[in-house]
Formats: sequence, C-alpha cells, structure tokens
Amino acid sequence: PPKPLSEATSRVTMPPASEETTAMDVEATTTAVTPEAAADPLREALEAADQVAALTPDAAADAYMSIVTAEERDDDAGVKVKEEALYQLTRILVKQRQFESVMGLLQNANVFFERIAKAKTAKIVRTVIEIVSAAEGALEVQISLCRQVVAWCTEQKRSFLRQRIQSKLAALLFKAGEYQPAMALIEKLLKELKKLDDKQLLVETHLIEARIQHALRNLPKAKAALTTARTAGNAIYVVPMMQGELDNMSGTLHCEEGDYPTSFSYFLESFESFANINGPGQTGDPKAAVCLKHMMLCKVLANQADEVPGIFSKWGHKYPGEDLEAMAAIAKAAKSRSLEEFDAATSKYQALLTSDVLVSHHLMILYDNMLESNLLKIIQPFSCVELDRISQLINLPIEKVEKKLSQMILDKKFKGTLDQGRGQLIIFEDEADDQSYEHGIQVVTNMGNVVESLFKRAEKLQG
Repeated sequence: PPKPLSEATSRVTMPPASEETTAMDVEATTTAVTPEAAADPLREALEAADQVAALTPDAAADAYMSIVTAEERDDDAGVKVKEEALYQLTRILVKQRQFESVMGLLQNANVFFERIAKAKTAKIVRTVIEIVSAAEGALEVQISLCRQVVAWCTEQKRSFLRQRIQSKLAALLFKAGEYQPAMALIEKLLKELKKLDDKQLLVETHLIEARIQHALRNLPKAKAALTTARTAGNAIYVVPMMQGELDNMSGTLHCEEGDYPTSFSYFLESFESFANINGPGQTGDPKAAVCLKHMMLCKVLANQADEVPGIFSKWGHKYPGEDLEAMAAIAKAAKSRSLEEFDAATSKYQALLTSDVLVSHHLMILYDNMLESNLLKIIQPFSCVELDRISQLINLPIEKVEKKLSQMILDKKFKGTLDQGRGQLIIFEDEADDQSYEHGIQVVTNMGNVVESLFKRAEKLQG
C-alpha cells in the first residue's frame, strides 16, 4: 500500500552542498553585508608613509607629497587623509630645519587648495604656521613665512586667509620687538575688519594692538584698545583661551596703574582659564605659568611678599621652571629688604626677568623703593655723615649712593645737601613751616574786601 505523504516527505534529504558553492555563498554574503570593508588605498598609502617616516624621514617626504597632490580623491575622507599628510610633511621639514621648503610645500599644494573650501584652506595654512611656530629659535623664519603667505594670498585673492595671517604676522612682529611695523600693520588691518565687522578677528587684533601700545608705554591707547576688544567680544562667544588672554592684559594694565589687588584678581582669572583649558586634572597651557609669575609679582609690589611662598607651594609644582624660582627669590629679597639678595637674584635670573616687559619695568621700581627705604633708615640718626660710611653700611658703590641721595634730595624725600668737596651728606632737621607770611597775606586780603564793601555802602548812602 502507498505510504502516507508526511512519512515520505520526512525521509527526503537534501544533497550535501559542495565546497565551491559554500565558499561562493560566504563570499557573496560577506560582500553584501560589508561593502565598505574594502581598505582605502589613500589611507593605506598614508600609513605606509608613516612607517617609512619612522625609519627614514627623507624617503617619506616624497610619499607624503604624492598623497597631497593625488587628483583622484576629493571626497571628505580623501581630503582628511591629504590634510594629515600635509601636516606630517611639515613636521618633517621643521624637524630638519628646512623652513624655506615649507613655503614651497604650500605652493605645491595649491592645486589641492583650489578644490576644497576656502575656510578649510585657511585652517590648513594656519595649522602649518603653528607647526612652524613650535620650533625653537625660528622667529625670523616665521615672520618671513607669514609675509610670503600674505603675498600668496594677495595673488590668489584670498582675503579671508590673508587677514588672519596678517594678524598672526603682527603678533610675531610684536614678539620680535618690531613695534612700529607691527603697529602700522595693525592700523591697516583694523580699517578692513571694521568694514567687514568680523568680531572674532577684531577681538584678536585689538588685543594685539593693546599689547603693542603697552610695550610702547602708551597706556591710555592700550587701555582703549583693550576696551574695544572686550566690547567686540560681548557680541560673540569668546573661547576660554581668548578670555584668558583678555584677562591677562587687563591685569597687566591695572598693574601699570598701581592697582595691585585688582591686577592680582585678573591674573588669577586668567590663570584658571589657561590651567583648565584641557579639562580638570590635566596639564594646562604654558601661559598659565606666566600668569602665576605675574600673580607673585603683584603680591611683592603690594608689600605682601610673605604670601608668595603660599602661592608657589599651591600651584608651583604643576608648572616647574626657573621663572617661578626667580620670582620666589625676588619675593624673599623683598621680604627681608636685602639689596644684596635682590642684586644676586636679578643677576642670576637676568635673562628671564628682563624678557618680560611687565616684570622688568616693575622690578626697577621695586629696587628703587627698597634702596630709598634702606638709605633713609641708615641716615636717620645722623646730622652729618660721610658718603664712604653710607656706602659701607649699604654695601653699594659710592657713585651709586651719591647719585641716589642727590635724586632723593631733589624729590624732597628728605632735607639735606651733599658736600662733594668733603664727601659728606649734611641732613637738616625737619622744621615746621612758618605760616606767618600766608596768614598775613590772608589778613590783608580780608581787610581789602571789608574796605571795598564799606565803599559800596557809602556810595549807596550818597546816592
């Protein structure tokens, strides 16, 4: 009899698949599931160039350049790979001190720049300049590179990039001490920016202007430029780095005006901005150490040198360096009122102290104040004392002592005269001013007023 259909069906078995069929199915399935799994040849070329660069940087330069000038890839991934290759090639040239080749690199990449957005080009060029800026002792090279880039931008009619490079050039000229050329460039650039109303670049440019005017000792114009920068910054979002720069400049100007507590608070705000730029617990920007140095200077100038060790112990371990050690030595000398320790500290850290405009200017003021207070303390018991004796007591050359005493006499810090023939200082006692003459003049004036009043009344009676 025929068997049931269900039982017959249950005994039917599928034939085994061949290995070839299985491999084809797996390959088709893999290709269908991950079509983008194929490796990017441009990315592979970059990785290969990185491996070559680790062994022989010279050989990797051509590989990086071929990636940058590749014409078959203009998508986002290709542009990113070319950008990384351009940065790596710039680092190789900077490491080998081939700064002149950097401008040639930008010119060779002009074809690549023409195919991407102008804002992206501006970012790449500025990053290249920042990489060059990281090299030590390359300030003149940076200035030359910026000038060449400005000329290239003018030729290519890239105004957006040119204005930003000119702002960077002005900052480099200021750093090099070429204040007048920097100021001329800033004035020309500000006229263009005010027409375009580019707030972000206006803030940066006015801040550079404030620094230049401060270096030229034109404090009113420096204060006006800083106020303009803050006004422009109120209309936009100011990044923490720029906010720290503005606070630092505000602290500098308040310090120049002698308002040391306010200056300290601004430097503290700036320090916190720079210290937390990479997040809490992370290493901050190196500019935080400069703010810390200025905070210590404000405490010394405010006759609070005993608070400097506390500042140094709280934050100094995060930013070790000779700058903070120099200010700690200055604070120690100011606390003990010792000119010998002050001279020893300034001679030991002379290069570090004189490189900072704010510190070098106020150290001279601090030294003069300490010298005057020490001289007044020495001559107080005498009515006549030899200059040699004063020089021995204060442990300074007699020429320097004589010059300072004559200046103090002219400034009316004390009453006395220098007898250069005998080499003596004669000190006069402070006498109360005789007010008889002034009182007599006032009596005569009042009598004159009374007589005039009586004449007027007599004229009214006669009338």
